[in-house]
Amino acid sequence: MTEDQLYNLNVISRDLLPTPAEVKEKYPLSASAVMTVATGRNAIQDILNRKDPRLFMVVGPCSIHDLEAGREYASRLKKLADEVSETLVLIMRVYFEKPRTTVGWKGLINDPDIDGSFKIEKGFQLARAFLLELAELGLPASTEALDPITPQFVSDLITWTAIGARTTESQTHREMSSGLSTPVGFKNGTDGGFQSAINALCSVSQSHHFLGINQFGQCAVYNTRGNAYGHIVLRGGVLPNYDVSSIAECEVALKKASLAENIVVDCSHGNSKKDPAMQSTVLKDCVDQILNGNRSIVGFMLESYLEWGNQKIPKDLSQLRYGVSITDACIDWSTTEEILRATDEKLKGVLHKRL
Repeated sequence: MTEDQLYNLNVISRDLLPTPAEVKEKYPLSASAVMTVATGRNAIQDILNRKDPRLFMVVGPCSIHDLEAGREYASRLKKLADEVSETLVLIMRVYFEKPRTTVGWKGLINDPDIDGSFKIEKGFQLARAFLLELAELGLPASTEALDPITPQFVSDLITWTAIGARTTESQTHREMSSGLSTPVGFKNGTDGGFQSAINALCSVSQSHHFLGINQFGQCAVYNTRGNAYGHIVLRGGVLPNYDVSSIAECEVALKKASLAENIVVDCSHGNSKKDPAMQSTVLKDCVDQILNGNRSIVGFMLESYLEWGNQKIPKDLSQLRYGVSITDACIDWSTTEEILRATDEKLKGVLHKRL
């Protein structure tokens, strides 16, 4: 028996990627980009520390597949962000990786041409270039950390990171998050329970040792100090969990675990029962809770794009409709403007009382 009979039996090919350092050299941070990311992170940290009374809002497409539509959305969102900055810190949702229960499109980094060609080198370069554009525009960006190698290529351009419902229980993602430089939101499990996210928050705040790669593509053992800015994201489950009683139950669970009572509400997914029209209802309900004295809700997530709904990926990609999601259904831009302006108007002169 030879080594060939033991090694890589199910591997068809291996394609070397440029190192994170090489990609960053091609798309370096500008001074304005550094300022955008740093200012955004500091704002969220101050919100979580109760030094800033505003709310942060992660708003944008379920996933990025068309960079031109993404640029148009970003331009609109930046203008709106400036208008509502007294009450809201707007962060664009820029998701390049999509978790899959079985199969399906895995996102711009994995399959940028949406054709199963998996040109991951191209995907990394497109993703970094797009994030750099947003940062230079002055618009902070958020993403979901799915593959533990990906942050080495793009994390310096990310303001806020999400860990999804399917990976909140993952030791790998908890360890990775303990070393991320961004605040990190852990979503509750798909069943709607809080405990997996609370366990994750306890873990991520601690020091960890784990394997990873460095900027030059070498394997390394990382020792982290722990992330002080982990928090829970309520995304619903079998039932929604944004209502008054669910928020109160989550507050009790956080306090019992000696964790800060910081809650972000995802207005989509289980809370909207995947009906984009329900996102407005979720947001309004939570804003009313704040007006009635709630102090634990510190932010929101909205799935929003240029046009309403979603579309299946056609065989002929020229038939894709511009500005329409190819993953989860989103609210359209006019609805986004309407509900964020309404939120801003309701909360003016109110939020400072929460400090």
